Amino acid sequence: MTVIFSRGEPMRTRTSASIVRRIAAVATAAAVLVTACGSDDETTEGAGTEATSDAGGGAATGGDCAELSGDTINIVRNAWTASAIQSEIMKQLIESELCAPATIVDIDENSMFTGLSDGSLDFVVELWPSGVVEDEQAFIDDGSVVEVGPLGTTGQIGWFVPSYVVEQYPSLATWEGLADPEVAQAFATAETGDKGRFLGTDPSYSQLDEPLVANLGLPLQVVFSGSEAATVAELDSAVAAQKPIIMYWWTPTAAAGKYDLVEVKLPEYTEGCADDLAAVACGYPADPLVKLASAKLQEKNAAVWSMLEKVQITNDQQLELLPQVEIDQRPAAEVAAEWIAANESVWSAWFA
Repeated sequence: MTVIFSRGEPMRTRTSASIVRRIAAVATAAAVLVTACGSDDETTEGAGTEATSDAGGGAATGGDCAELSGDTINIVRNAWTASAIQSEIMKQLIESELCAPATIVDIDENSMFTGLSDGSLDFVVELWPSGVVEDEQAFIDDGSVVEVGPLGTTGQIGWFVPSYVVEQYPSLATWEGLADPEVAQAFATAETGDKGRFLGTDPSYSQLDEPLVANLGLPLQVVFSGSEAATVAELDSAVAAQKPIIMYWWTPTAAAGKYDLVEVKLPEYTEGCADDLAAVACGYPADPLVKLASAKLQEKNAAVWSMLEKVQITNDQQLELLPQVEIDQRPAAEVAAEWIAANESVWSAWFA
């Protein structure tokens, strides 16, 4: 792998043979919701409390919970909108259908592996496999962290511009257009001087952009906005003024549709092309997302494990949910509750 920045930690170089991950971004702060079972919603920062196994394994099913019982299920919420919504859906269903207490733990995608390994965290719904680096892969290899199957969503990171930018500069259909200093300078700001600004997001996100700019010899300077929300604010301002902007972004996201974003074609990704940071000169891979769990979850609560194996969330379903949080600014917990109420035919199969 190439350089990745772990959330909440100093920048570090990662050396796995797989390449970057994604997405990135900012998780909308999910509001506290009282679930159908009537329990108080608790959200935890950090790795949570390590759980011990129930003697009997899973929780009872049925959806008519007089009270919640058993060990608390600790669900990972990473710092992007899809994770915020997915974790709320899982929490609410675990409590209403399995009668087990659940809590959401805010933790970055890099730090979560230790918690999943030791059982203080139980599962994460959305993992971008291309971002798994050597030290994280070690937890999967030793069996303490388990891939529980595909989620049903395929993600794609890349370089994006609004469509009007390509109309103005047709050469920007591919990265070669950025090699022209006059074209690149269209993105310049006071901060970047003669170079064009490439807008990054949160520097903790998996990204290749700084070495890629250097190795392709492009007259650009990467400037990080700091968060998904800050990037969207910059994008919104640029689109309103019809000004050029080029940025790190990914799909599926609501912003890609709202702002009519077009992906700038980078050199094709091939296996191993990002292994050597000094030489990386390829784009990002398509990423079929997977679910990840602590190996201890199966003993702790077999019913939750069985549910997680069956969970499927498609790109289309993501695009139905994401705009409600990203654009309408609704709480993720509220959006999740409405989706559950309207989609029993979908999620009931997860408990079959």
